[in-house]
Amino acid sequence: MQMEPERPSLKQKAQELPNKPGVYLMRDRLARVIYVGKARSLRHRVAQYFQPSREMRADPKTRALIDSIRDFETILCKSDAEAVLLEGKLIKEYKPKYNIDFRDDKRFLYAKINLNEPLPRFTLARIKKDDGATYFGPFAHAGALRHTLTMIRKKFGLRACTPTLPTEKDYKHCLYHIIKHCSAPCIGQISHEAYRSRVETACDFLEGQADEMIEQLEAEMKKAAENLEFERAAMIRNSLEDLRATVKQRSRKFSRDLKLPTTIEPAKEMEELQRVIGLPTPPRIIEGFDISNISGTLSVASMVRFADGMPDKDNYRHFRVKTVIGSDDFASMAEIVGRRYRRLLAENAPLPDVILIDGGKGQLSAALAVLQALGLGAQPVFGLAKQQEEIFLPTRDDSIRLPDDSPALHLIQRVRDEAHRFANTFHLSMRKKRIQESVLDEFKGIGDERKRKLLEHFGSVARLRKASVQEIAAVPGFAEKLAAELKAFLELRQTT
Repeated sequence: MQMEPERPSLKQKAQELPNKPGVYLMRDRLARVIYVGKARSLRHRVAQYFQPSREMRADPKTRALIDSIRDFETILCKSDAEAVLLEGKLIKEYKPKYNIDFRDDKRFLYAKINLNEPLPRFTLARIKKDDGATYFGPFAHAGALRHTLTMIRKKFGLRACTPTLPTEKDYKHCLYHIIKHCSAPCIGQISHEAYRSRVETACDFLEGQADEMIEQLEAEMKKAAENLEFERAAMIRNSLEDLRATVKQRSRKFSRDLKLPTTIEPAKEMEELQRVIGLPTPPRIIEGFDISNISGTLSVASMVRFADGMPDKDNYRHFRVKTVIGSDDFASMAEIVGRRYRRLLAENAPLPDVILIDGGKGQLSAALAVLQALGLGAQPVFGLAKQQEEIFLPTRDDSIRLPDDSPALHLIQRVRDEAHRFANTFHLSMRKKRIQESVLDEFKGIGDERKRKLLEHFGSVARLRKASVQEIAAVPGFAEKLAAELKAFLELRQTT
């Protein structure tokens, strides 16, 4: 009979933990995760569970938890904020018995904007809903996010008023206009399209592209200090800290500090990757896949191809996700992988030496299922999870962690990052196109089918604006009267 771990050994194990922030997972005698917690000091926090005095003072639920603990593991984090985010993710993944329900994400704030509104505005939300809006987050630093949104509204002239479509009556009582923070699209000081362009830029800003503003604030802070305006310099410093704390979360949150090489050695990288994933020969051709969406909207995907360790950009492909509704990366990955290799089979084209899936076991399993359905069950494929840079193989239950200086790791990171960049670039172009096309949604004389025919015929709203009434009337479904009304509407919208 196997003996269960004794409490003194767990107490000693806890005392050997580092005095650093992180997340801890408590397991029961069947190795199930029963509780996930975060701590500013792992040593201090975890050791408390194995102090007899705490168990005596604890409520029944806590005593039951302590009695059930038979082992634990920890994950180091760079900061307490990172630990908060990782704790929430692990709770949702494991659904531990003793954790408070995290379904409503009460600890976190999202920045929300509905791009389908005539004049979109940023708001804060605690719960991410399937309501057609775009959500950024969650953000651990609520105060930093609020301050950053204030800076964004000021920088880009975005409105903060609550009406869906503000009027001149709202404008008369608008504090934001009085303090010159709003561009006042409600009274035509800026056209709706120009306002939407500002919104688009602000969305890119929240996606992490804030370098220009950070540089500007740093210059202002330096100038204020040189002029002995120390109070102003301190205010700018605080704004900088809030801004960095906000946009930092849009980057990869839990990846390790990678020491990337200054030189690329493809042959060495491919040889090590061959050994790591068990290929018969070094993988000369690698194809990598990534999915990009914002809360399930405008889901797109990318496929990049590397030949002999270097990008083969002529063979990159991007895709719109067609069959998946909402944010389902597993189903989206299955659709895109299926479309790619179904086409290669139909064209009798050569397959890659190995396929890289951006994601962990879920994304890899989705890709494997569709490859097997296509008769490609023997095709080499593996997944790379971002959080800990873990490699997942179909033939192994556990993941592989390569050292930071591993040549194979450097190669697959380049493939993964290039797939991510290519997907995000395509996603950004799709967002820009949707914002430009949304002006047609405000014209009540046409539905989705007529809108589609217009865009197919002219290619873009910009070209449609230049078309004559007769040219618009030539589109199937458009009589001359409707064409004239649309032409007048577009001219009016261009001047307001």
